[in-house]
Order: sequence, then structure tokens, then C-alpha cells
Amino acid sequence: MTEESIFVKDEMVEEMDAAIHHYEFELHKIKAGKASPAMLEGVMVDYYGAHTPIDQVSNINTPDPKSILIQPWDRTMLHAIEKAIINANLGFTPTNTGEALRISLPPLTEERRRELVKKAKTEAEAAKVALRNVRRHANEAAKKLEKDGVAEDEIKDLEKEIQIITDKYITKVDKILESKEKDIMQV
Repeated sequence: MTEESIFVKDEMVEEMDAAIHHYEFELHKIKAGKASPAMLEGVMVDYYGAHTPIDQVSNINTPDPKSILIQPWDRTMLHAIEKAIINANLGFTPTNTGEALRISLPPLTEERRRELVKKAKTEAEAAKVALRNVRRHANEAAKKLEKDGVAEDEIKDLEKEIQIITDKYITKVDKILESKEKDIMQV
């Protein structure tokens, strides 16, 4: 195999690894009823006139699987943090204890679990589309190599390897989805 063919494969694997990493990141956002500080990602607090991420104005912990504890570094920020969480429309309301905010997660209903599984499947399909796009680019690069004088047999072998690698990554997406689906549906 020529150096160019190896380069095409290596680049393809790198891009597919990035697609899988992005897929796992997106699935991480789908919470299966377990409390996580990540549930508050994207919540912006009005911190003395500046919109600041909630994790930059407070300490966020999960003392147990069903609750989140938010302890602001400046107690005067309690109301602003509470308001930001409510305005973020995340589906839960914090309880103000005077020193911290506590969020108790309600148990997921069967309907909500099915919605989360549907969302996970949508993310899986997006990941597969990304993988297929990487495959298409790799096949285009292989065709370009053929025009540049690389032997036709080597290009055919490269295209077969590209398909084998793609199939392996698509199987990986399916396994990750299966695991996430089990996690979501577990009561």
C-alpha cells in the first residue's frame, strides 16, 4: 500500500473518531433520570450585568442520584441563579435553602423515557450520516489517487478497507446507542 493510501485511511479514521466523540458528547447531554452537573450546562446567570455560565458563579454537586446542589460563591447570587434556572426551562424548579439551591429530579415517566430514547436514536442517525460523509470523502480521495497514477488494484483494496472501517464505526454507534437505551429505560 502506498503512502498516499495509508494517509487517506489514517485521515478517515481520525475523522470517524471525531464523529464518535461528538456522538458520545451529544448522548451525554441526554440524562436518564440521574442528576448530573451537566444538566445545567448552558444556564447563564446575570452576574453583575454580565451573562456568566452557572458553573463560574457556583459550585455544583450531586449529593445523590436524584438531586443537584448549587452553592454560589456569593450568597447574594442565590436569587439570580434561581431565576436563571427557572428561565432556562429545564423542567425542574430549584428550592432555595437560604445558603444553596437544591434541585430534586422527579422520577421519569415511561413516556419521557421513550422520548429520550427517540432523541438518542436521532443522535445515532446523525452520527451515522457523519460517518457516511467521511466515507464519501475518503472514496473521493481514493479516486483522486487513481487519477494521480496509483494502481487500480490498490484503489479497489483501499475502497474495500474504507467500507470495512465504516462498517466497524457504524457498529460502534449501534452498540453505544444500545447501551444508552438500556440506561434510559432502566427504572
